[in-house]
Amino acid sequence: MTTPSGRRPYNFSAGPAAMPEAVLQRAAAEMLDWQGSGMSVMEMSHRGKEFGAICAQAEADFRALLAVPEHFHILFMQGGGLGENAIVPMNLSRGNKADFVITGSWSAKSQKEAQRYCQSNIAASNADNQHTQIPAPSTWQVSDDASYVHLCSNETIHGVEFQALPDLAALGSKAPLVIDFSSHVASRPVDWTRVGLAFGGAQKNLGPAGLTLVIVRDDLLGHALDICPSAFNYRIVADNKSMYNTPPTWGIYIAGLTFQWLRQQTEGALTGVAAMEQRNAAKARLLYDFIDASPFYENRVAHDCRSRMNVPFFLKNESRNEAFLAGAREAGLLQLKGHKSVGGMRASIYNAMPFEGVQALVDYMREFERSHA
Repeated sequence: MTTPSGRRPYNFSAGPAAMPEAVLQRAAAEMLDWQGSGMSVMEMSHRGKEFGAICAQAEADFRALLAVPEHFHILFMQGGGLGENAIVPMNLSRGNKADFVITGSWSAKSQKEAQRYCQSNIAASNADNQHTQIPAPSTWQVSDDASYVHLCSNETIHGVEFQALPDLAALGSKAPLVIDFSSHVASRPVDWTRVGLAFGGAQKNLGPAGLTLVIVRDDLLGHALDICPSAFNYRIVADNKSMYNTPPTWGIYIAGLTFQWLRQQTEGALTGVAAMEQRNAAKARLLYDFIDASPFYENRVAHDCRSRMNVPFFLKNESRNEAFLAGAREAGLLQLKGHKSVGGMRASIYNAMPFEGVQALVDYMREFERSHA
């Protein structure tokens, strides 16, 4: 599918999501023969020197991209975010208690899943305001004996994002902070001094579905429950450099290309994640400013916790939803329908979405409003 102008459509899917064209083009060029090896990456042994080089480079690039300290391990795993909802408590809870901050659907799923492996305490929740605000950390009821505190730092469905990670020590907690950063990883820097473990599926900002990244502090390894499968035991995975079982080789390769692309991005004097943060802030500001100024559309998330990555919005007259989506598709603006649990629309504007794509969406929204108001 191409648009009337001949360009590729702009894909606003929440995940699997749009990827950088340069990455797709390079992968296509290397599909049949990776750098003279005579093999596609999909055909390589994960224990061969060729894939070993790919994996090592991907890990090094990710560490440099997000300034991951040396005392954190970078694990390439499978299972996605939902899988990690079980894998994290099997590794960190020690069968005792974990605290959860509920800010939307994904953190709620995490808390529910953890109940299978430990006592999962809700330290705070924004369910009473329909997940449109983040509870102030000063109001959180953290446990004295929690093994960890879990939060989703960007809620894909509800469009709520932590603009800064909480300082648990200031709240009187000695527990490590666990963050699910699936939908905004590599869109902004991470304060690793406040994080014990971060995990995320690659399919939103880093690569294809099937690959999960886990970044875990060294002192948190070695505490897995006996019921934890060996392939999901962080200590075993780390000791085997993500090669204990066959890893998602294609996903690692594509993510590695994406890490390289991200490191090459510039905005003025900024590079890498700093450049992406500035670009993402500009994209989000363009879209939110238009929505806020319009009597035709609305966003219901509090201004101080609006996501830069996932922008849910509603037509105030929702009888026009289908017409809006049909017109958007004709204009080459794809997958704007909101999640079934909340309705409305959602524009996911991850790293790979160019500023021009958001401008095209705003132009379409303005024209739709003009012709239907």
